[in-house]
Amino acid sequence: MNLVERAVVALCRLFLWISTSVIFVILVVNTVLRYATGSSLQWANEVPELLFPWLVMSGVVLAAAHGAHITTSFLMDTMPTALRRWASIGTWLVVAALYATLAWATYQMLEIVHDEKSAILQVPGSATYGCVMVGLLMLGLLALKSAWNAWKTPPVEHHPGEELVVPTAHW
Repeated sequence: MNLVERAVVALCRLFLWISTSVIFVILVVNTVLRYATGSSLQWANEVPELLFPWLVMSGVVLAAAHGAHITTSFLMDTMPTALRRWASIGTWLVVAALYATLAWATYQMLEIVHDEKSAILQVPGSATYGCVMVGLLMLGLLALKSAWNAWKTPPVEHHPGEELVVPTAHW
């Protein structure tokens, strides 16, 4: 992993651990309070709702970084070796551009959703939309890294019927 990939993975792991831990502690404390005293913390339902998008986006980016998403390679299997490399580069660049487009669209919505506040804590809606935008930017960076890997990696011979291992498609 290079510096960009390590930074993305470290940041996502941090978000994942913090959000999971905070959600768990709040739910446990609130459950104990409910059974012990018959009351609960009013804000305890809101915090998990606000943190859950961060947890999900962190998981999505980590899955992409570790190559854990579903892929289909039947088209790549049929291509000649030289064309496969260029198809990989082009595909990753298109994916990066699409993530950038989605991130830009999300950025433009931040001002609109900023006025929507959570009921108790008054957290602006832009907090959760911001996590989606950050996640999309990270996915775009990973796609650019995969395009770079495809550029730098020499073509690999492949014979039909063999399992294709494409080192450029890291995620």
